[in-house]
Amino acid sequence: MTENDSNNVIVDITTSLGDIQVMLYGDTPKHSENFVKLVKEGFYNGTLFHRVINEFMVQAGDPDSKNAPAGKQLGMGDPGYTIEAEFVYPKHFHKKGALAAARTGDNINPERRSSGSQFYIVTGKTYNDNQLNQMEKQMKMMQQQAIFDSLAAQHKDSIMALRKNRDQAGLQKLQEELVAITTQEAAKNPAKLTPEQREAYKTIGGTPHLDGQYTVFGEVIKGMDVVEKIEKAETLPGDRPKEDIKIIKMSIVND
Repeated sequence: MTENDSNNVIVDITTSLGDIQVMLYGDTPKHSENFVKLVKEGFYNGTLFHRVINEFMVQAGDPDSKNAPAGKQLGMGDPGYTIEAEFVYPKHFHKKGALAAARTGDNINPERRSSGSQFYIVTGKTYNDNQLNQMEKQMKMMQQQAIFDSLAAQHKDSIMALRKNRDQAGLQKLQEELVAITTQEAAKNPAKLTPEQREAYKTIGGTPHLDGQYTVFGEVIKGMDVVEKIEKAETLPGDRPKEDIKIIKMSIVND
């Protein structure tokens, strides 16, 4: 178990393929409390694992999936609200068995708020050191781009004025200043994988490219073999399993 054990909540998930037990982290309280509320309301009972991708994840929690006819495209349903992101990173990351919140994309959801109900369980795959090193390079590039974009947004008026005046020298000077600040800021907290992440991604596997993008708020503690059965299900276009895989019920264990 993780820190704040007294605040962790254990939930049993009974599915049509077997039982899964997850632990909700105490240090992601908004997500944990919301999940508990929905479990107690019976919100998830009868919903499907509507999106399943081998070596990636299994997703559920769409209320529209209850009694959904065959072939219906799913994945847009929710309880009518979103949840503020709770990134406890790198402590909680996308190792195999991680429980995380689904969400809409950055283009319409820049704050990366979570779906009010949809969640996924990571299956993923393993990576070697060379692959992880390459990922670290990409992480650093993304970090620097994000810092630079933020700085550019702060200097938007100056940039527009320089462009209007066709002041190429001024634009070049400002760009060089922002690049220098970006380098300094990135060096304060460089993007890199922790030893724990490296060990997990090399041994049990996961989906490292999702780290820091989606809120991880729990993990599977029993029944990972059931998750793997779900992961291997034959799917139709849209990643919905050909044969429905249903959440029969959920219940709080340590209430």
